[in-house]
Amino acid sequence: MTTFHVAVTGSDRADGTQDAPFRTINRAARAAMPGDTVQVHEGTYREWVRPVRGGIGDDRRITFEAAPGEHVAIKGSEIVTGWVREEGTVWRADVPNTLFGDFNPFAETVVGDWLHPGPGGVLAHRGDVYLNGRSFYEVHDRADLHEPERRTRTRYSWTALDTELVDPDQTVHVWHAEVSDDVTTIRANFHDADPNAELVEINVRPAVFYPERSHLDYITVRGFELAQAATPWTPPTADQPGLVGPNWAKGWVIEDNLVRDAKCSGVSLGKNAASGDNFGYERGDKPGYQYQIEAVFTASHQGWDREHVGSHVVRRNEIRDCGQNGVVGHLGAVFSTIEDNHIHHIGTKHEFYGYEIGAIKLHAPLDVEIVHNRIHDTTLGIWLDWQVQGTRISRNVLYRNIRDLFIEVSHGPATVDHNVLASPIAIELFSQGNAFVNNLVLGAVRMQAVLDRATPYHVPHSTQVAGYAFIYAGDDRYVGNLFVGAPRGVYGPDAPIVLEEFPPESFGTHTYEGFPASWEEYQQRVGVFGGAGDHARFHLERQPAYVRSNAYADGARPVSHETDALTVAGAAVVRVVDEGDEVFLETELPGALTAPVTGVTTGADLGHVRIAGAGFESRDGSPVVADVDLVGARKELGSSYPAGPLASLDDGATRVRVW
Repeated sequence: MTTFHVAVTGSDRADGTQDAPFRTINRAARAAMPGDTVQVHEGTYREWVRPVRGGIGDDRRITFEAAPGEHVAIKGSEIVTGWVREEGTVWRADVPNTLFGDFNPFAETVVGDWLHPGPGGVLAHRGDVYLNGRSFYEVHDRADLHEPERRTRTRYSWTALDTELVDPDQTVHVWHAEVSDDVTTIRANFHDADPNAELVEINVRPAVFYPERSHLDYITVRGFELAQAATPWTPPTADQPGLVGPNWAKGWVIEDNLVRDAKCSGVSLGKNAASGDNFGYERGDKPGYQYQIEAVFTASHQGWDREHVGSHVVRRNEIRDCGQNGVVGHLGAVFSTIEDNHIHHIGTKHEFYGYEIGAIKLHAPLDVEIVHNRIHDTTLGIWLDWQVQGTRISRNVLYRNIRDLFIEVSHGPATVDHNVLASPIAIELFSQGNAFVNNLVLGAVRMQAVLDRATPYHVPHSTQVAGYAFIYAGDDRYVGNLFVGAPRGVYGPDAPIVLEEFPPESFGTHTYEGFPASWEEYQQRVGVFGGAGDHARFHLERQPAYVRSNAYADGARPVSHETDALTVAGAAVVRVVDEGDEVFLETELPGALTAPVTGVTTGADLGHVRIAGAGFESRDGSPVVADVDLVGARKELGSSYPAGPLASLDDGATRVRVW
C-alpha cells in the first residue's frame, strides 16, 4: 500500500513521495491504486478532483485525506483581481472567458424539473461571487446593484411559503454579470470593502470532488474544506452531481470535511443521467411524477441493487451555505448512513425556489439511517420522499428551521425516534406507515392523504419493487413522545418567521381525530361501504392511528382514542439554546412530565405496515430496538422511562447538553 503526497510546492512531474510531492490532487488520483492513500498538505487547491478508479472493498479503498493537523481547501473557484470602481461602491471586473474553459457558470442558468423561476420568469445563474468566503446575491437588473440593503421576512402557512422585503437592517452584497464572446463582465456592490485589498473569488467549476464516471467504488474523502462549486439543480428525475459525491457508486466514506457554498447541492448520493435527465422540463409531455416512476424502473433494469450502489457513510461533516441541499440523493443513497453532521443555512438565500430544497433531501432512502445530526436555519430540515422504507431517523436535533421533518408519498415502515423537533412545523406527513417513538415535538403536526400519486414499495431490505399504491394517511404509530405546545417567538433561517395562526388540533396527536383506533376498527369501516368496489372502498377511509403513552403540555392535545395519555395543564417550557459549538435543551417541567410512562419500544411493539406488509426492522432484518436516547444513554429492556428523547428528566429548571 502506497501513500502519495500532494503539496502546493510540488510538481506533477515528481514521483509523489513526501520529499517530492505532486502539485495537484488529480495527478495523485491518476497514480493511486486500490489500497493506496493520497495525503494532501496545507494550502488551497483550485481544481475539480476527478478520480479515475476506485477501491475494491472496505479493506482496499482509495483514501484522499488532508495531512493530519493541516488545513487543506479544495475550491471550485478562482481569484479575481483588477477591480475598477465604476460608481460609488459598485466595482467592475472583466474576466477573460478562457478562465472558464468550456463551462461558464455565469452563462448557465439553474433549471430543471420542479424548479420555479423567479418573478417575470427570471432564472438564477450558476455563477457566484465571494468576498472573504461569503457569497453575494445575484441581481438581474444592473440598476439593482445600487440597492445597498435588503432583508427578507418569511411567512409560512399550510399552503404557501412566501418571502417579502422588509426593513433594511441587513446589508446584502449583490452582483450582476454580462457575458460576451470573449469576456464576462462582473459588477458587484462591495459596500465598504475594497475588492483589490480583500479576497474575491468567483466559482468556475461545476464540482470539487466528483468522478466523471460512475461505479468508482470504495473511495474515502476525509478532512478537507470543499467549497464554491457551480453545481446544477438536482431533482430526482435528473443527473444529480454535487460539490462532492460518488456519482452512482458503492461504499464511499465522506467524513470530517467542511462542505460549503454549493450553488445547489453539497453532498450528492444521487442518481446519474442514465435513468433520465430532466425530461419533464425538456419535453413537457409528461409530468415529472411520471418520469420519476420511469426512473425507478429504468435504474432497476440498469443494476440498481445493494451489490452495486449505495452503502455510503457521510459523517462528522459541517455542511453549510448551499442553495438547494446539504445532502441530496435519489436511488443512490440506499443502505447508507448519515450521522454526526452539522448542517445549516441551506436554501436560505431564496435566489430560486423549487420543490426539492432541504438540508437532507432523499428519494428512495431504503434502509438509510439518519442519526445524530444537528440541523438548523434551513427552509426544511429532513425531507424524505418516495420509498421511505426501512429508514430510521434517530437522535437528531432540529431547530430554527421552517419545517423540521417532511415524509412524502411513502408507505413505510420508517422509524423516527429520540429526536428534537423544535421548529414551527415539526412533523409533516403526506405518507403512511411511520412510527414516532420518544421524540420531543415543539411544533405543529400536519398529515394528509395523497390519492393522485401512487408510489412504489419494496421487498424488505431490497431494491426490488414489490408494488405501488396511493397514500391513504394514517397507519402511523406514536409511543412515548413529549408534545409541548406551540413554538413561540422569532424563528427562521437568517430572518424572522411570521407564523400564521395554526388551528389548535395542529399540536399533538389530535390531528388524527376521527381515525380508526385499531386494526379491527379499520377492517370494520372499510367493509361497510355499500356499493363501493374492490379498491374504491379503501379510498373512503383513513387508516388506523396507533397512539399510546404520549405526554402533552402547554396546549398540545392527544387524539381522543389514545390509551394511557398523560396531559398536564400546568406551565411547561422547553427551549433549544444554541451556543455555537454546543447546543443545550433547557426545560422547566412539572413533576408529572418527568414520571416514567413507557418502556423500551421495539419492532415487535409496532407491528407491520399495511401496504408494504413489512415490520419495523434494522438493516439486518432484526426488529428495531429504540433503546438509545438523545445523548447516547442506553435504556434497559423491562424498565420504564419518561416521554421524550431523554432517558431521565428532572422537574423544575434543567439544562442538558444535546450537542
